[in-house]
Amino acid sequence: MTTLLTRPSESPTATGADQAIETSGLTKFFGKQKVVDELALSVPTGSVFGFLGPNGSGKTTTIRMLLGLLTPDAGDVRLLGQPIPAASDEALPLIGALIDGPACYPWLSGRQNLWRFDASGPDSQRSTRKARIEEALGRVGLTAAGDKRFKAYSLGMRQRLGLANALLRPRQLLILDEPTNGMDPQGTREIRHLIRELAADGTTVFLSSHLLAEIEQVCTHLAVMSAGRLVAQGSLNELQAATSPVLRVDTDDVQAAEAILFASGLKTTTEASQITAVIGDVRPEDVCRRLVEGGVGVRRFVVERPSLEDTFVALTGEGFDVAQ
Repeated sequence: MTTLLTRPSESPTATGADQAIETSGLTKFFGKQKVVDELALSVPTGSVFGFLGPNGSGKTTTIRMLLGLLTPDAGDVRLLGQPIPAASDEALPLIGALIDGPACYPWLSGRQNLWRFDASGPDSQRSTRKARIEEALGRVGLTAAGDKRFKAYSLGMRQRLGLANALLRPRQLLILDEPTNGMDPQGTREIRHLIRELAADGTTVFLSSHLLAEIEQVCTHLAVMSAGRLVAQGSLNELQAATSPVLRVDTDDVQAAEAILFASGLKTTTEASQITAVIGDVRPEDVCRRLVEGGVGVRRFVVERPSLEDTFVALTGEGFDVAQ
């Protein structure tokens, strides 16, 4: 499939990189199975970048290689312009991450866990630690639950604490794997707002999620994986534009309308009084005129832009939760 690739117009970060994440030829085997196949990602600095793919498509494996948690079998990784793992000491302190949920001490409170996370990191600033912890808890809505033991946290609260840990220090890049896992709709909405706020402050956000509706609302750019390979990447508008719009016609004159649409080169599906067709290169105004001139009583004539789900299925040929 065609890969769409765009170049950013955003100004570079302090590292001088116009791409927050770049990979070339990134490959990983588990035994004889190639789970990531020559991946070439390009994540513009300042973007909110959605990383999509069915279960088993290689997303989490890719994220682990980006952060140096797995060693690639081939290929290169650059984060914020720095080669990984050679310059990990320079790049990783500028990056926050949430992968597979936080690994916390269950008998300690959320606030105590954050204290230990921050104290264990390089260049820890004790004088500002308390203020930074309180700010991070506030940003993810955990101030009231900060003294509650981690073992009593719900899955959604644990995800929030992982996000708070990622936000303890100023970050140029956030890498988040399923950050809203286990959250209720209100929590999901709050995290969506937080991601927008971070992006507005200049942080690049790399977001892997199964919630296509959420991705569609917050992301500026996307990459789609399928069976370990990159099938498309680019801006959200470009990827959706690559999928043909859909025409929906409501009419009681179904047979006559179907005949006119067929003569216009459109393949249709019909349910009750609604006819659906993929527009392709046909001009919708021409179709509307032919229907009216053919005496078809049109109650509704709508051209819909494809949803992200439609685009995803068109690119991968499968449902989102299909395991590879």
